[in-house]
Amino acid sequence: MNAALEKVRAKVASQKTALPALYGDIDFDLMPERFTDDPKASVAPRLRELDPGKVALIKAYTLLGDVVADAYAALMPRYGFRPLVQMLTKACDEGVAALPDAPPELAAFIADMEATPAWVDMDLVREGQRLDRNAAANLGPFAIRGAFIATFMNKYAALPMALTGTLSNDTAARRVNETATFFTTTLLPGSLERHGAGFKAAAMVRLMHSMVRFNALKRSDRWDVGVYGIPIPQVDQMPAGLIPIFLMSYKIVGQGRKTFTADERARVELARYRCFLLGLPEDLLADTPQGVVDTMNARSGTLRAGFDDATCGELVRATLNAYLPPDERPENRLFDKVERRFSKVFFLRNFMNGDVAAARRMGVEIGPRDFMMFGVVALLVTSQLLAYRLARNVPGVSDLADARLVAKLKRQLARYGHAEFTSDAETYRPAPGAAARAA
Repeated sequence: MNAALEKVRAKVASQKTALPALYGDIDFDLMPERFTDDPKASVAPRLRELDPGKVALIKAYTLLGDVVADAYAALMPRYGFRPLVQMLTKACDEGVAALPDAPPELAAFIADMEATPAWVDMDLVREGQRLDRNAAANLGPFAIRGAFIATFMNKYAALPMALTGTLSNDTAARRVNETATFFTTTLLPGSLERHGAGFKAAAMVRLMHSMVRFNALKRSDRWDVGVYGIPIPQVDQMPAGLIPIFLMSYKIVGQGRKTFTADERARVELARYRCFLLGLPEDLLADTPQGVVDTMNARSGTLRAGFDDATCGELVRATLNAYLPPDERPENRLFDKVERRFSKVFFLRNFMNGDVAAARRMGVEIGPRDFMMFGVVALLVTSQLLAYRLARNVPGVSDLADARLVAKLKRQLARYGHAEFTSDAETYRPAPGAAARAA
């Protein structure tokens, strides 16, 4: 562990010399306010026994961005953000060789994503995709808003989203749909192969995160490194990629089991590979139930609690008020009403431990009609999940059922719309002289 920890610390320190224009002014020896050694001051005060080794890793990764993607995003003053997106898109579709004048930072970015680790079992990844298609097709459209709201519960982790303009209803809707698009795309057959749509979506999300880092550090007057640290550090990407695996692992540990079943292992492998494509290191991607629980608990137990209504509250309200369907047709308006009610209770049950008062303090008002609608939709969704789960075990029916799920996911993608996966500097409020310094 000590050797691994020293390697991480060296990588963190290397950001200063590798990207001096972005990280040259940052003192990586100082820990930002967001990190706390006292679990009682964290977002999870009930966590008392944290794995010291995991805590040390979390502390180190709190200051790590994404070296290769950040280097590419740092070219924005020279190329502009749209040309960077266009070059990355072509490199994903046709390879870097299709761009004779491609900057070396793009080649390094793509090469990093192509360097699939030895621990990845792509057959397991494909099986994980097949297994996860059921929940994504039948539960995903109703749960995505609630899961998205959960990312706004802490001011230290939520500020990057506020800086990207997500405080408006229209932008919030786009971000929710982009998130749904990413995860849905990565479940389609072949999508995570080198030239697949999921691989490209991961590259775009990774670039968007790096654009946020660049714009927050160089063009925003609200970002204080001493308080917030590095924008979207590696540890803040874990929840989005691993929450379903964490919830599953938590139940497994509670049952006294120490290993995953074959199906569970496939789902874990999918999540780990998807996180790798997004730039997360293997150190944060545990492959045992207890390892997953310990890593996620270490992150929660060291993230300082803090709810800023001007940031967190506004993000929650904007997301709740956002209209997600593509148009105002009657069936879409009906879905919007049903989905909003379900999402609120889904958020309450999965991320607020059922505490209605705490949810209300965050701006999530939940009443009897919401619970009633949740019950009705949950019954319908559960029956669909069970039917497809049973169909998987019937020869001749399994492939037909999977084909129906794939078709359903493709229809959902059409509803979500085209995902931009970008962070335009125009949405940031620059500090005096920041734009000049960035150029």
